[in-house]
Amino acid sequence: MTEITHQPEARASPVFILDPQANRTKEGDIDLSHTVQKLPTWHTVQQSLGTRSGWLGDYDYGFLCMPTLPGFSVPRIPPFFGLRDKLPMLLAIIMGLQHSLAMIAGVVTPALIMSGTGKNALNFSPAMRTQMISTSLITSGLLSLVQITRFRLFGSRYYLGTGLLSVVGTSFIFLPVLQSSVANMYDSGFCQTSQVGGATVYESCPEAWGAFLGTCMVCSLLPILLSFMPPKVLKRIFPPIVTGVTVLLIGVHLVTSGMTQWGGGSGPCKSNPTTGPFVDCPRVGAPMAAPWGSAQWLGLGSSVFFTIMIVEFFGSPFMKNAQVVIGLIVGMIIAWTCGYTDSSSMHASPVVTFLWTKTYKLSIYPPAIIPLLITYTLAMVESIGDITASCEVSQLSVEGREFESRLQGGILADGIAGMLAPLFMNSPMSCYAQNNGIISLTRCANTMAGYMCCLFLVLMGVFAKFGALFLMMPDAVLGGMTTFLFANVIVSGFRILSFLPWTRRERFIVAAAMTLGMGTSLVPGVLTHMFHYSGSNAFVSSLINSANIVLDTGFALGAIISCTLNALLPNMAPMAAEPIIDRHGAVPSNKEIENMQVEAQSIHESMLEGKHTH
Repeated sequence: MTEITHQPEARASPVFILDPQANRTKEGDIDLSHTVQKLPTWHTVQQSLGTRSGWLGDYDYGFLCMPTLPGFSVPRIPPFFGLRDKLPMLLAIIMGLQHSLAMIAGVVTPALIMSGTGKNALNFSPAMRTQMISTSLITSGLLSLVQITRFRLFGSRYYLGTGLLSVVGTSFIFLPVLQSSVANMYDSGFCQTSQVGGATVYESCPEAWGAFLGTCMVCSLLPILLSFMPPKVLKRIFPPIVTGVTVLLIGVHLVTSGMTQWGGGSGPCKSNPTTGPFVDCPRVGAPMAAPWGSAQWLGLGSSVFFTIMIVEFFGSPFMKNAQVVIGLIVGMIIAWTCGYTDSSSMHASPVVTFLWTKTYKLSIYPPAIIPLLITYTLAMVESIGDITASCEVSQLSVEGREFESRLQGGILADGIAGMLAPLFMNSPMSCYAQNNGIISLTRCANTMAGYMCCLFLVLMGVFAKFGALFLMMPDAVLGGMTTFLFANVIVSGFRILSFLPWTRRERFIVAAAMTLGMGTSLVPGVLTHMFHYSGSNAFVSSLINSANIVLDTGFALGAIISCTLNALLPNMAPMAAEPIIDRHGAVPSNKEIENMQVEAQSIHESMLEGKHTH
């Protein structure tokens, strides 16, 4: 046996160096193929349509239908259906119907107001208005398919669509721009007017609609290009203090339009003339005509408003999601029973229609370019919040590569929708936020429900008689609905602003933006008399008209002021007294305020000393 004459050398312990870049997946290498919708297999179709479980499943359908009785109803939590979970066909149909009913009012309201009467509207005939409503519904259904399905762009890292149950509809924020533009067109002679019985009658102006659509198509290139920028950059350029003020001012402008309808209409009768054919609304000789602001108009609108309130208190989840439509149905029944409805639009509309049944000559209206660029940018930033909310209610992450890819695809789809919708003869469309509430309440984020929603929207638009129903009812009924919808826009603006720290800087920026933005919204035209030009230079005339449109659009002024001040005013650390004074409670005395100021000063000096020592 060999004798060991020396000790073995002690080997050094292995040293492991942690490389922070090792085993890290590059963002470009992350597989996002699961975010793209795939065609179902034949086996999946057989399971869904050929079996009882495929049609019904084991869902608690009573949850959707049972009314809410305070003190008696027991809260029930339904199961959650994710994006790609197996959803029973009947439940998909019911959920799709819910989403479409929740969207109807928002989709058709801009068309109703844009095509209506008055200086700020297009004054279309009943047949043209019916076609405009049908086009809005069909366009909403088709463009929602793009958002829900999601496509990869030519093998690149970019996508089109969110792949979520995120639907699109006619955006309210383009309505103030159209109203200001059309009013300017009537003032400049681009659209014709006439005098009847001492009152100014605004003639139908299809040229204005074609000019607005053509300008929208050109301006939609901006969000398409910006969709390839990182969302973080867009949020930095347009922070909540800018978007919150702008959304709030849009709501204020729209509420005034809704209340005008609630009072009886926005036509020549709004000025309460003492003689002529417009002494009564909508005109003398119309069914149950009465002066603007009469109790009967206010009562009809109130029937819609209070029905919405009652449904919110006692309605089932299904009813709550369709509360605006239910209120509209109740108001229409009351109006029809009391003889206020006009069936001429129903007789004038065809049974079936589709896109491009009525077309308009597209052109570009230069004065509207700047306001529309601001509007498109705002719609894009607003979509970032809507898509983020859709991810949250769908129980998906709101950070990381997949989330940013969904944002990029959604913003690009909104930009494409802004170009295709005018090509379809419809106002630009963008993501809808109200459907996120339905997802949260029903706990169904499945894209199959979204496809059913698209199907219902297209069918409602194809059958033109459905759109004619909205024209049968008096303006007061629509006003009770639209005012409530537009008030929700104001609330959305308040919600965005509620997340601000509300230091002196934030209060100053918001107050400065509201000064002119709110003032112009409440007193239209007050800033449009400063610039006049009677020469023949087309460029100068267009520049003056563009300035007047911006000055007469409150949210555009608010966006410009808030964005400029936010970029120029430096960020300062809040004084210690500010959050204490802002709390709800007893108002501090003068002595307490002095003590807080002394404390704030000492904190400020200590912060400066810390900077110098470091």
